[in-house]
Amino acid sequence: MTTLQITGGQVLLPDMTVESADVLVDREAGEILAVGETERGDERLDAEGSLVIPGLVNAHGHAAMTLLRGYADDKPLDAWLQEDIWPAEAELTPEDVRAGAELGIVEMIKSGTTAFADMYFEVDEIAAAVRESGMRARIGHGIVTVGKDDEEAREDVEESIAIAREFDGTGDGRVSTAVMPHSLTTVSEECLSMAVKGAREIGVPVHIHINETRDEVEPIVEERGIRPLEYADELGLLDEKNFLAHGVHTDERGIELLAETGMGVVHCPASNMKLASGMAPVQAMLDAGVSVGVGTDGAASNNDLDLFDEMRDAAMIGKLAADSAAAVPAEEVVRMATAGSAEAIGIDSGRIEAGANADLAVIDFGKPHLTPAHDPVSHLAYAVRGSDVRHTVCGGEVLMCDREVLTLDEKEVRETAEKRATELIERV
Repeated sequence: MTTLQITGGQVLLPDMTVESADVLVDREAGEILAVGETERGDERLDAEGSLVIPGLVNAHGHAAMTLLRGYADDKPLDAWLQEDIWPAEAELTPEDVRAGAELGIVEMIKSGTTAFADMYFEVDEIAAAVRESGMRARIGHGIVTVGKDDEEAREDVEESIAIAREFDGTGDGRVSTAVMPHSLTTVSEECLSMAVKGAREIGVPVHIHINETRDEVEPIVEERGIRPLEYADELGLLDEKNFLAHGVHTDERGIELLAETGMGVVHCPASNMKLASGMAPVQAMLDAGVSVGVGTDGAASNNDLDLFDEMRDAAMIGKLAADSAAAVPAEEVVRMATAGSAEAIGIDSGRIEAGANADLAVIDFGKPHLTPAHDPVSHLAYAVRGSDVRHTVCGGEVLMCDREVLTLDEKEVRETAEKRATELIERV
């Protein structure tokens, strides 16, 4: 057994208290051995003046969309997708997706994220990028049946199921999968049912966008006389293994359904604000016992993958939505971005204790904007930036040490992504 000792700092414990402690990691098993006074490790990672926290979990995104960062801004969701994003995505090559995914992964590692959920295309390329990077991810092929004939639509569902079966558990268990229909309005009822059935047969979750905008809600209400989550429940989509993105326009009955079924929700506040989708009732969901995580969505609608930004946004917009300064407090939003996101997407991460996966981020608190540190948890929610992360560790492997990414060549990744993005937009 080879051990790694993260030493000299303070540690954020699962109950959101902070204490001075070391963390001892079994590098081969990828697990935390002890927290507190520990024996000296075979290798050491300095955390003096720093706070060791669980690695952040980005519970919903489209990493390869980093190639479209800043390409199409200041539009509502439907126009943004139909006029800009879908035409660009139609021109993507597998090599483009790999380049965009690697760029997103480097950005996440540098801002303390150790695990993410990703819905996109060319999933084999994304899986390869995850394996090389050392991160943890739940990935899947996004199903869209709008504009496709019945045979093409069924083939799209079958592809998502086949990919989920092929890649689940790969990368020494760091890669897990889901079947991922895009939304209730971009996938036909028949195909949604196929997706649910296929996911159950192979034992993986379903991930889907629901209640993101009013333009999604109104057609379902007009056509079926029920709201989206009621429709999803009829299809068997609401399940404790499954998780949805956004949930912005979720009413009281919808919240009850989420709590009753155990369906996880991923809150993406920056994307929801930028696309003027609305304010999700996050505090009401939390009060009802709904499992809520945090995600960035894609870099084309955010425009970064820094979960510390997302935490601050979640806290701020949560207070506005609830009309209460006490809503979505710092401790809750930090839990949402760690254990909450991990629970929502069904991975074992998000906490620092013996026996847990060694997914960790070390935050340098020796900065003017983090001084004085009256409340380190408050700083995590309101003041820390991704650039404050010193080290990132996933499954006991050091992915970044003193701001240097060790598993991918950051310079090469950036140069390749820049070239691919430029050529993509020329083709579009």
